Amino acid sequence: MTKICCFGELLLRFSPIANGEWIRQTSMPVFVGGAELNVATALAKWDVPVKYSTVLPQNSLADDIIHHIDAKGIDSSGIVRFGQRVGTYYLPQGTDLKNAGVIYDRAHSAFSELAPGKVDWNAVLQDTEWLHVSAISPALSAEVAETCRELMAVASAKGITISIDLNHRARLWQYGVSPTDIMPGLVDYCDVVMGNIWAANALLGIPVDEHIHAKGQPADYIAHAQATSEAIQKRFPRVKVVANTFRFDTPPTGLRYYTTLFTEGQQYVSPELLTDSVVDRVGSGDCFMAGLIYGLYNRNSPQDVVNFAAAAAFGKLQELGDATNQTISDITNRYSPITALS
Repeated sequence: MTKICCFGELLLRFSPIANGEWIRQTSMPVFVGGAELNVATALAKWDVPVKYSTVLPQNSLADDIIHHIDAKGIDSSGIVRFGQRVGTYYLPQGTDLKNAGVIYDRAHSAFSELAPGKVDWNAVLQDTEWLHVSAISPALSAEVAETCRELMAVASAKGITISIDLNHRARLWQYGVSPTDIMPGLVDYCDVVMGNIWAANALLGIPVDEHIHAKGQPADYIAHAQATSEAIQKRFPRVKVVANTFRFDTPPTGLRYYTTLFTEGQQYVSPELLTDSVVDRVGSGDCFMAGLIYGLYNRNSPQDVVNFAAAAAFGKLQELGDATNQTISDITNRYSPITALS
């Protein structure tokens, strides 16, 4: 059976209760995540055959994690074992996670020890028809970035569809290069690109209107999404699909969300989705990416693809943890009665 293969670093997320309460309670919830694993988890939930590739050490903690992945119906055969530790990050609990401050503890993780020639990518990509990666991995080091290029080159030579999430983590790009020095060489291999107009600017150098927030209307952002999509396709001829997401805070605790999909010269726009409160922002973008892959993999119409992906991402905002537990019916029931933006 051919599968979607999601490649990236697995991270343990620790979520302390704010103001030192985690110390008084002597407890701290932990979630198994990482952007690409979140995508794989959603796809498995939606009955898409999926495998996950990362690097984990040879120890009992990693064994437990792999058992957890297997239990979710994800093929763990793409996991490579070497190194000494699993990467982690800390993010305080609460609804306003955007400004909470992420504390990364992923230096010297097993994944960070990747280098060209260390992994047999032909074995990892066995029975694979789609490879998904993200911009987080190449942000870690020059060696990991070159390893991503090596993997994508092997996949491309095999005729495998390649997608990328342009998730921009400015704190991670600390090895003396600009993202625009690295990312265009990776996007050259891609068929599907997901991100937003600001990430396309930061990672690929695609122009962004510095006055777009002053305009501030959905029609302005949607028009900019099309201009960004067209610019990406012009620069990267292999790219067939570009998706952009827009997520805006609505004080005090709410959020407004809509997305676009551009393919074959036409842009499709999701419904605008509104909520007064958010449980957990982590993993919402990953859930959109999973929804995008799900719709394209099943050859759904472009409008259905963007509607489903947006509704999935929006629903994830009301779930605690990194990965979604939504069913397909949960998602389709959310957007079907709503009219798309124009």
